[in-house]
Amino acid sequence: MTGKTKAWFAALTGAMLILALGFHFLSLELPRDITLFATAVIAGIPTAIRAFQGLRAKAFSIDLLVTIAVTGALIIGEYVEASVVAFLFIFGAWLEARTLEKTRRSLRDLVDMAPAEAQVIRNGETLTVPVDDIAEGEIIVIHSGGKVPVDGPIVSGRGLLNEAAITGESVPVSKSTGDGVYTGTILDTGFVHVKAEHVGDDTTFAQIIELVEEAQETKTRAQRFLDRFANIYTPSIVVLSILVLVFSRNVEFALTFLVIACPGALVISTPVSMVAGLGNGARHGVLVKGGDALEQMSKVDTLVVDKTGTLTEGKPRLTEIKAANGADANWTLRLSAQLELASEHPLGRTIVEAATEADLELGVQPADVEVIKGGGIRGTVDAHEVVVGTRKVLAIVGTEISDEFESYAVAREQAGNTVVFASINGKLSGILSIADKIRPEAADAIAALRARGIKQVMMLTGDNRHTAELVGRQLGLDAVHAELMPADKVEIVKQLKAEGHKVAMIGDGINDAPAIATADVGMAMGAGTDVSIQTADVILMGNRFDQLVHSFSLAKATVRNMKQNTFIAVGTVVLLLTGVLFQKVFMSTGMLVHEISVLVVIINAVRLVKYRDRKSEAITPGKSLAISAAGDGDPERELERAGA
Repeated sequence: MTGKTKAWFAALTGAMLILALGFHFLSLELPRDITLFATAVIAGIPTAIRAFQGLRAKAFSIDLLVTIAVTGALIIGEYVEASVVAFLFIFGAWLEARTLEKTRRSLRDLVDMAPAEAQVIRNGETLTVPVDDIAEGEIIVIHSGGKVPVDGPIVSGRGLLNEAAITGESVPVSKSTGDGVYTGTILDTGFVHVKAEHVGDDTTFAQIIELVEEAQETKTRAQRFLDRFANIYTPSIVVLSILVLVFSRNVEFALTFLVIACPGALVISTPVSMVAGLGNGARHGVLVKGGDALEQMSKVDTLVVDKTGTLTEGKPRLTEIKAANGADANWTLRLSAQLELASEHPLGRTIVEAATEADLELGVQPADVEVIKGGGIRGTVDAHEVVVGTRKVLAIVGTEISDEFESYAVAREQAGNTVVFASINGKLSGILSIADKIRPEAADAIAALRARGIKQVMMLTGDNRHTAELVGRQLGLDAVHAELMPADKVEIVKQLKAEGHKVAMIGDGINDAPAIATADVGMAMGAGTDVSIQTADVILMGNRFDQLVHSFSLAKATVRNMKQNTFIAVGTVVLLLTGVLFQKVFMSTGMLVHEISVLVVIINAVRLVKYRDRKSEAITPGKSLAISAAGDGDPERELERAGA
């Protein structure tokens, strides 16, 4: 039954009760009783239908208890109790449906933000076409105030984009040629041409909607327990009501016991909180793939983080190339970049960007590409065997690094650079130094997480030990593990879990995916690789650590809200049953109190829709700090020292 149908039944039967009250004041007993009887039947029909459907599915629902009670009350002539109970139950069902719909409004708002049409350049003309007709590779024209209909890079123009639908951040972001944009975002000011890379269901926006829909349909452990509880509780109450009837020989007393024992508020206490929490997360750019992940997140005491693209911005840039063995620096950069065209790693993209900025022709895609465990990639480029990666990777492929170049690489690492080695045709061809910046909000966010119950924060990275330790010191991390392979990260996460810790792992790369899957809660940055995003339980669409703080706070608030609702629901039933046994509570008044408890539970859950973590909002991204060996806190000097 839809919300509108429930509203219609509630309105009609409510009006009929008012009419019956009028007949009562006019001393018209027969019209009053007929109206009350009709009210009970009309209001009870939807409940009886749900009860019958539940029985066919071998489920003993609360609707069955109410149907039995209303039918019994009609049989013994208690028309007032029957009609009031039936009305209150259908009214409560409408109220519950309306509130759940309100908590899902964030999803509907997202859907409404998707544009229906777009302007596309075809054959030199600008045409307005339905969004579903856009093909990959086409150029989209977006004016000020227009909505972005595809995912892709800006090929010309610049402007300020409101990305609240994706990241939860309402402050417009300045973007220009080369920057990526997302479906559902709005161009506040400016004029841009965007190349369609992802269209339709492949866009980030469409995936967000799908994830939220799936999450809201999943059930938490508490919800599954309550479902099993209802299947045991309902027949138990029926049996107890029969026993009450046998011993008291009072039909009205037994029916009252039956009605008052309905745990309606208990059944909705968990799902209404969970849906509200998930909706809140979606509005703030935190996508949680189901209630179980939210529950698990509330218990996390250990946070494990990747470095590149997670603790750092993932926007490193090439600071220096040192040629080796007589090779030309530009030749080395060109071949390395051409190989990295096949990589999704941030460092690989940095090498490609550096070659593009140097106006080097990258040519065709590499052949026979293979990702090497340990942090590297190899393949064939222009008939040359090219390997780009860490020391471990070069050792694996048999390329020697002389003491001279090893000393140079260590010096660059100690200065805060990530060092990448390039081998061409089996010989070391060059050493590429790359510098990244720590996320400006990372330090404050980590401090806020500690205040929220995270006992230890540690880094797991495949990067070199020197750079990793510098980042760890600047952020005050509890432990730093560097030069790790993906399997090493998994083993550390497993060890932490074996020690009894509840572990959350957050990363952004393919090499992080196994550890993300192993952790109790896997988390991914929204700008990460598809593999890490698909593996994760939680996605931070804004790629900001303040969202990480909000996600943990929201998880704790949601679970706390669920416990509050459960206490309210159980407490109400216990008090009412006590009142019934002492004959202080009767059927209609008991049902009224019962529905009030349902309303209280719903209102309490709705508070989550507007929940905001004030401390996470206070974490304002400032100027990024380059990784610095000195770490004296002066941004300008640190940027200079890192060569950034």
